[in-house]
Amino acid sequence: MRQISLPFDRPGHAGAQDVGDEFLVSDANRIAVRHLENWQSWPLAISVLSGPPLSGRSTLGRHFVAMSGGTVIDDAQAQDDRTLFNAWNEAQTARRPLLMIGDAPPQQWQVALPDLRSRLAAVPHVALEQPDEALAHALIERSLASAGASYAADLPDWLLRRIERSYAAIAAVTRLLDEAALSSGRKISVAMAKEALHAAGFLPILPD
Repeated sequence: MRQISLPFDRPGHAGAQDVGDEFLVSDANRIAVRHLENWQSWPLAISVLSGPPLSGRSTLGRHFVAMSGGTVIDDAQAQDDRTLFNAWNEAQTARRPLLMIGDAPPQQWQVALPDLRSRLAAVPHVALEQPDEALAHALIERSLASAGASYAADLPDWLLRRIERSYAAIAAVTRLLDEAALSSGRKISVAMAKEALHAAGFLPILPD
């Protein structure tokens, strides 16, 4: 699995895909990564990237800026229409690439300005999908390792078969297990994981 590493320090607790400002590339996000890395071939100077929370959207945006020298507008769907419209025109005029990042495809954004709506309808759009099996396994391993608590070798495979395959679930479960390990001073075994996740209400998706 390919990994993109960025030489930036970022404050705050990292999410499932943002640990250490590294981005893991798999079939779930390969098309989006390839599109951003081929920014010089874009038909317009603008593209939109969407994806679920903790999917590494912001990390990939920083990778894009480092490659292209362009501009990123994160959480673009929450910006006012005039801000996006002006940024669009400036990018096209200067031919400086602009990446807008949002939770959803641009067709789902609440846009009132007709000229902006027509531009967003024509913009290239790529999406980060929820993690496939390979990416989910890698994220579980990396999240457990970065948290610092020791864990059993069979724990990542056990978790992969039982938790929801999403960035948010991986982040929540690994954070919960790390907190349980810190409070108990125990290594995270499968038995301990069962106990902690049962207590936290994950039992319906954790068959024996």
